[in-house]
Amino acid sequence: MIFSTLGALFALIASIGIFKMPDFYARLSVTVKAVTVGIGFILIAVSMYFVDFAVTTKSIAIVFFLIMTSPIAGFLVGRVAYLTGAKMWKFTMFDDLKTDIDVKKKEIEEQEKASQSEQAEKKDNTEQSDNL
Repeated sequence: MIFSTLGALFALIASIGIFKMPDFYARLSVTVKAVTVGIGFILIAVSMYFVDFAVTTKSIAIVFFLIMTSPIAGFLVGRVAYLTGAKMWKFTMFDDLKTDIDVKKKEIEEQEKASQSEQAEKKDNTEQSDNL
């Protein structure tokens, strides 16, 4: 009973966080963390209520996979939102992802230039060999 109540409370906190947080990134952070903990508590309550070994094993496996995959999914959703231009809150102080993305864009541009110059050299070499 206590674990299911805690799980429902964390799910409630997540739903309130969706309305109270100022931007998408804060909403995503609150939701991912609170719902992960809330579902974890609910599944622990399920495994305690149904004392069957199969139910307990499945609920523990679900909690494990949820804890392992939920932060990664939240990170990827946040990164895609950033790359597609989701607006940040006007009082956001740090934008660490901007420098990472700028560095990565420069690396990609350099690689594209290098591959273009390699292709041009290969084309020149084939033209020279054809002329002989």
